[in-house]
Amino acid sequence: MNTITTEKQRLSFEDAIERLKKVVRRTPLTFNHTLSKKYHCNVFLKREDLQVVRSYKIRGAYNMMSSLSKDQLAKGVVCASAGNHAQGFAYSCKKLGVNGVVFMPVITPLQKIHQTKMFGDDRVTIKLSGDTFDDCAVAAKKFTEENNMIFIPPFDDLRIIEGQGTMAVEILEEQPGIDYLFVPVGGGGLSAGVGTYFKTYSPGTKIIGVEPEGAPSMTQALKSGHPVLLDSIDSFVDGAAVKRVGDLTFSICKDVLDNMRLVPEGKVCSTILKLYNEDAIVVEPAGALSIAVLDQFADEIKGKNVVCIISGSNNDIERMQEIKERSLQYEGLKHYFLVNFAQRPGALKEFVNNVLGPTDDITRFEYMQKSNKEAGPALVGIELTSKENYSLLLDSLNHHRINYTELNKDEILFNYLV
Repeated sequence: MNTITTEKQRLSFEDAIERLKKVVRRTPLTFNHTLSKKYHCNVFLKREDLQVVRSYKIRGAYNMMSSLSKDQLAKGVVCASAGNHAQGFAYSCKKLGVNGVVFMPVITPLQKIHQTKMFGDDRVTIKLSGDTFDDCAVAAKKFTEENNMIFIPPFDDLRIIEGQGTMAVEILEEQPGIDYLFVPVGGGGLSAGVGTYFKTYSPGTKIIGVEPEGAPSMTQALKSGHPVLLDSIDSFVDGAAVKRVGDLTFSICKDVLDNMRLVPEGKVCSTILKLYNEDAIVVEPAGALSIAVLDQFADEIKGKNVVCIISGSNNDIERMQEIKERSLQYEGLKHYFLVNFAQRPGALKEFVNNVLGPTDDITRFEYMQKSNKEAGPALVGIELTSKENYSLLLDSLNHHRINYTELNKDEILFNYLV
């Protein structure tokens, strides 16, 4: 029971549940009224944001570490993580009395670094290395070999996959009739684990993997027929942004995922804000993926039973301004312009009085040449109350012969100035 064997691997979810039962919280599967009403179906949220380390990653980390021998643990353990795996790893180190070293990307939100230190206490040492997860993973594996320690991977290991898959057991025990399961995908450990269990015990469930648009590693792997190394990624959805999925996870996911979809980072941000404002649910970017994709399946899921996995809630409050900014831009409500004002007094006043609409709001104004105010170019951020007002704004700019450059349309300029 709860043991699945394929040509490549043997997954014993029953053994994993036994190892995890005194450490991992059995998170609730909650019916969400807001989303159910919006999509005319029954939407259930698997609340891994309420897990003991605020994400599902402890399932795989503890499952693997607790299965190691005493001699292996005595050597010490190492992990590479963008944040959530690190916290599960750190918590496991403290529980098992093991010394560990955590490698994290330099860009890791401070909140995740502090949480990792808190969960690991004096059992873990943190090293920041590289700009992405993949970069720091290289450094971590080199360190592991040089110090004869044990590496605990974030996704590409049978015991990690097995631990993550215990979530599927809990879901089906509470709600057996699931039509659609939406799963966030990073390296593929979660989707491989829950996908394997669902395809065995609920084969009628359609399993949809969801990635951020800026890090489509599993999508590209499925198209190519093998894992590929992406040249670059947008690391904003840090919990699901990897350049290359695992070999083992890919070999499983290609058989258990019914579909893969990409979600724009801006849509993820809008979803984060809506969940907080409408349901008082705090999620990190990766945790919002499974809900952010629902618009793409609005017609398909009507009248169905749907489960969305909320993978984590480790969101740094200092990122909220960026989240709001990305959301406004995605929704077409925030636009930036480089405006060259006419070489005469009163040009700025005329711009405000004549060009802007009655509900348009200037949220940022900065002269690019500090010594040439009232005559030089200025960075102007304008927030609209409706995206339909965007065309009216452009018409007004052109009608009044304003010399401008729209920075939203120029990615290089936008990244430098905004």
